[in-house]
Amino acid sequence: MPELTTIWFWLIALMFAAWAVLDGFDFGAGVLHRLVARTDTERREVLAAIGPVWDGNEVWLIAAGGSLFLAFPRLLAAGFSGFYLPVIFVVWGLILRGLSIELRSHLASPLWRSFFDLTFTLSSVVVPLLMGALLGNVVRGVPLNEQGYFELALFPAEGEHGVLDGYSLLCGLLVLVTLTAHGANWLSWKTGGVVLERVRALRVRLWLATAVLWLAAVLATSRVAPEVMGAFTARPLAWAGLLLCLGGLTTLFVKRASDRAPFFGGAAFITGCLVMTVACLFPVVLRAHTPALSLTVTSAASGPIALRAGLFWWGPGVFLAAGYLWWVLRHFRGKVTAARDGEGY
Repeated sequence: MPELTTIWFWLIALMFAAWAVLDGFDFGAGVLHRLVARTDTERREVLAAIGPVWDGNEVWLIAAGGSLFLAFPRLLAAGFSGFYLPVIFVVWGLILRGLSIELRSHLASPLWRSFFDLTFTLSSVVVPLLMGALLGNVVRGVPLNEQGYFELALFPAEGEHGVLDGYSLLCGLLVLVTLTAHGANWLSWKTGGVVLERVRALRVRLWLATAVLWLAAVLATSRVAPEVMGAFTARPLAWAGLLLCLGGLTTLFVKRASDRAPFFGGAAFITGCLVMTVACLFPVVLRAHTPALSLTVTSAASGPIALRAGLFWWGPGVFLAAGYLWWVLRHFRGKVTAARDGEGY
C-alpha cells in the first residue's frame, strides 16, 4: 500500500484538478463576459450560465488549501511566505469576482452594472494568470534556504528571477487562455442565440492558441527545468496525462460542432496537463534551486496521526461536495435564459 504522504499528494492533486476543471470554466466565462455579451440581457445570460455553480466550484479550492494545511504544512508555510504578494492578489481577485457576480444586478444603474462587469472581467483574468505564474515558479524552482523559506520579488531583479518574469508569465498566459477556451466550451453548452454564435466563432481559435502556448511552455520548461522534463519518460502517470491531453485536443477539434463533447475534451486536456506536471515533480512538492533543500512529500508532511485522521474525514467531505455538484448540474441542466431584470444575476 502506498505511504500516507503519497496518498495525500495525489488526493490534493485531484482536488486542484477538480478546481481547475470546474471553477476554470467560471473564470473563462468571466474573461469572455464583455466580449460575447454586448447588452445587459446577454450579460445576465452569461451570468445565469455559471450562477448556480460558481460558488460551489470554489469549494474545491478551499478543500485543496485545507488539505495542504493538514497534510503538508511546511509547503503551505514556505509558499505563503515566499509568494505572499501574488497570493494576496489572488485572494482579492476571488473576493472581487464573487462580489461582482452577486451585486451587479442589485441596481438598475448602467454605471453600477458596468463597474461590476469590468471588475468581474479583470478579476477573472488576474486569478488564473497569477495561479499559472505561481505554478511556473514551482516547476522551475525557488531559492529555498536551509530553514525552508524563501524570498522572491514580484518582478525580476538584476540576476534573479521574479514571481512574474518571462517563463512564469508564459505559464500564466497558458493557464489564462486554456481556461478562457474552457469557458467558451461551457457557454457553448449552456447559452443560445447571439451569445452562442459569438462563442462558437471564438472557441476554435482559443483552443488553437492554447495548443501553441502548451507546446511553447513544454519547450521552455525543458530549458529552465530539464530535471522535471527528464523525469517524464520514467513516470507512467505522466504518459497517462499526455494521452489525456492529446485525447482532449482531438475531441475538441473533431467534435467542434457539438455543444457538449468539447467541454469534456477541454476538461481532459486540463486534467492531463496537471497530471503530467505533478507526476514529473513527485516526490517533490516545492523545488529549490539547490536540489538538496527541496521540500518533498516526506520532509513537508505532517505526522502520521494527522494524516490518518484527515484521511478518515476526507471521504465524507468529498462525497458531500461531489453530491451537491451532481444535484446542481442535474437540477439546472439544459440551456439557460437571462432572468428578468431584478430577479437574478
